[in-house]
Amino acid sequence: MPNDAPILEMRRITKRFPGVVALDGVDFAMRRGEVHALMGQNGAGKSTLVKVLTGVYPRDGGEVFFEGEPFAPRSPLEAQLRGISTIYQEVNLIPYLSVAENIFLGRQPRRFGRIDWAAMRRRARELLRTFDLELDVDRPVAIQQMVAIARAVDISARLIIMDEPTSSLDENEVRKLFEVIRGLKARGVAVLFITHFLDQAFEISDRMTVLRNGRLVGVFETEGLSRLELIGHMLGKDPSAVAELERTKARPPTRKGETPFLEARGLGRRGSVHPLDLEVHEGEVLGLAGLLGSGRTEVARLLFGIDRPTSGTLRVAGRPVKIRSPRAATNLGIGFCPEDRKTDGIVPDLSVRENIVLAVQRKLSRLGLVSRRKQRALAEKFIRLLGIVASSPEQPARTLSGGNQQKVILARWLAANPRLLILDEPTRGIDVGAKAEVEELVERLSQQGMAVVFISSELEEVVRRSHRVAVLRDRRKIAELSGEEISEPAIMHAIAHAGDHADDRPQ
Repeated sequence: MPNDAPILEMRRITKRFPGVVALDGVDFAMRRGEVHALMGQNGAGKSTLVKVLTGVYPRDGGEVFFEGEPFAPRSPLEAQLRGISTIYQEVNLIPYLSVAENIFLGRQPRRFGRIDWAAMRRRARELLRTFDLELDVDRPVAIQQMVAIARAVDISARLIIMDEPTSSLDENEVRKLFEVIRGLKARGVAVLFITHFLDQAFEISDRMTVLRNGRLVGVFETEGLSRLELIGHMLGKDPSAVAELERTKARPPTRKGETPFLEARGLGRRGSVHPLDLEVHEGEVLGLAGLLGSGRTEVARLLFGIDRPTSGTLRVAGRPVKIRSPRAATNLGIGFCPEDRKTDGIVPDLSVRENIVLAVQRKLSRLGLVSRRKQRALAEKFIRLLGIVASSPEQPARTLSGGNQQKVILARWLAANPRLLILDEPTRGIDVGAKAEVEELVERLSQQGMAVVFISSELEEVVRRSHRVAVLRDRRKIAELSGEEISEPAIMHAIAHAGDHADDRPQ
């Protein structure tokens, strides 16, 4: 079969979940011996497509052909036995077993009914040598991605799916992995590469498929695609049209004191986000912009003490501080509304009242007891202030709409009267009316003197609401825009080109 013949064809794939169409008639195809990048923002449908292909989910529509034959695996094991192997971001190896034991787990060579340890060690060494790795196969697993690939190749995989394989690797390990991928390609193995790192996708892939909101945007030859075009496809923006956009609403003038309320210098965390400088003043909205995986949430977690930095310094209200926990951040006047409100924000089985008072219970308590009357009065105040639609303060939070749940989380932190409020994707998954109300609240809070860090995947929201914008890519701060510099084209251009010596790809 020639190299340009498809090894995999997925036609009109549809997958529905209650209330959601995760994949809407998606076509996808791969050739033998190609590296194909699957690109898209959060919720684009990448993971769902892979899970349909590998038998985790049954498809609701469409057809799949692998090596020219109809393909409908009922489990990942069945897909693996047919020649499709998946290496996930969180590598499923057992750290206390040896390298050889991990490679042959469940498939140990046997002799006279017993495990043939000598044969297993020998075959493990032979496999690893194909990746230019000389490891002690009797020691516990160390270079996990490489061992996972060796295990995939040993089962005669013709298609290997790599889901965020470089997220925990340093630069040298990434280079080694790319050498391995090129070796697999030379042997005719197809590699599906899923990543949020744009530079890596351009370096290693032959073609790219872009999904957005469960639909196919297009299939592109990597060599003929510019970074700006890729970002436009992922965000649903025509780069040429975006350049003509005008801001829909002027931003209010920045209200700054001489001293920033929060100032970070060289703040970073090894394996999470590279050291960066950041500051936000009272009455200012600082936007954090970037694609998914750029490091926006990682920065927020450092500022709120969820993660501890491994480098840099912080000053709050002019004083050096170490924020080692969310409680320490709260005591310094910092609040945080997380990206995943269902997992990290709302407590679904508690009432609206109980959710709102969570951050201020110590202030309301007397001799360890919290007055129900004070709780209810506070909850009713913020229900009115934010227009939370609830039958009463005692309604379970899980029964509210997504927009009203988001307002409850905002109410929780507003009740604590913070001086800095970090909002990570505050408008995600809520209706248009609720989005507008949240944006108006952000503007009102900044006008009242509160400092706000505003994170959103929607560039138009960042442009409308921010006095300054820090732009991130690949977990680095790459640009900072202020005033009239802030526009969607400027942010997209920064993401596409910052750090490039030259982008000689066709525009």
